[in-house]
Amino acid sequence: MTAVVIGGGLAGAAVATRLARAGREVTLVEREAHATDKVCGEFLSREAGLYLAALGVDLPALGAVPIDALRFCEHGKAVRVSLPFSATSLSRRVLDEELLARAAAVGVSVRRGAKVNALARSGDAWTVGLESGERLEASAVFLATGKHDLRGHKRPPGVQDDLVAFKMYWSLAPEQAAALEGHVELIMFEGGYAGLQPVEGHRANLCLLVRRSRMVALGSRWETLLTAMRAESLHLAARLAGASACWTKPLALSAIPYGHVRRHSDGLWRLGDQAAVIPSFSGDGMSIALHSAELAAATYLEGGDAETYQQRLARDVKGQVFLATCLSRALVSRVGQAALGGAAHLWPGLMKLVASHTRVSDAALSRSSLLGLP
Repeated sequence: MTAVVIGGGLAGAAVATRLARAGREVTLVEREAHATDKVCGEFLSREAGLYLAALGVDLPALGAVPIDALRFCEHGKAVRVSLPFSATSLSRRVLDEELLARAAAVGVSVRRGAKVNALARSGDAWTVGLESGERLEASAVFLATGKHDLRGHKRPPGVQDDLVAFKMYWSLAPEQAAALEGHVELIMFEGGYAGLQPVEGHRANLCLLVRRSRMVALGSRWETLLTAMRAESLHLAARLAGASACWTKPLALSAIPYGHVRRHSDGLWRLGDQAAVIPSFSGDGMSIALHSAELAAATYLEGGDAETYQQRLARDVKGQVFLATCLSRALVSRVGQAALGGAAHLWPGLMKLVASHTRVSDAALSRSSLLGLP
């Protein structure tokens, strides 16, 4: 009986590829028929790069942009620190397509434009119902639907779930694009924070989180929020001076359970954001997704069960998710922003320390390698 992977993002494509390489029969179901953009900061840290290299992905060849420094921008102050690791930036549209192509190339049956509307377990077997009426029988189901929940299998609330996320690509003026080159910028505004970084195609990705209450106070309009952000951050106003938006409206997402870590299994192998949701400013969401895929594949291939895997993953990521969530809660308050901005200004090494401690650890990376992945 086949293993079924629901979701064709990083975690889903990676686990499917690993299992197929080991000779297992795998079907991957992806609801989108074509390449799409996603609400994501698109920051690939060292750990993500290592996992992608193991999957045969050549990031430079795909146009990934090197990132080597962070700017923390709090109102009138901007503090720059070099990152303690190598990083890159690449759009999810390009990266997801590359991983799905690699999965198909090693024998995964990739079903695109297929939506799952039912999932039921009977003993040791699962039935996956598709919107088309087709039924897939599976020995194991790997749930990798990212920030979107599958009906009937919703995640519990997170520690910080009162945020609305937006993403918009911009074409910056030449001098602003040059100033942003090689940097990811963390920009504060009232009730939220934004990340700005270059991606391939001479564009900049502006991805941000804002408290729902602030959004409501602004009339729940993107244009009003953007105007307020420019007024509250001279740095962002300068970056967007002379810029043109690449889309007519941004991507948006809400009710994201930041801080959630799944510690036990409900029978499903939950991967990526279905297992652990780290606040976006950390830039490690994609690393966690890839780590979960490695760990799930290893546990499954060694004969372990979903409960064993879920406990292993929680052990590996709960510390970094907790720290990042505490910091994220501070970053959406004026007092917290001022405190962190002042601390960063007095001690620039603080940002480097935070970056180091909100990553998948080397110990966790070593454990995934030692578990016997093919």
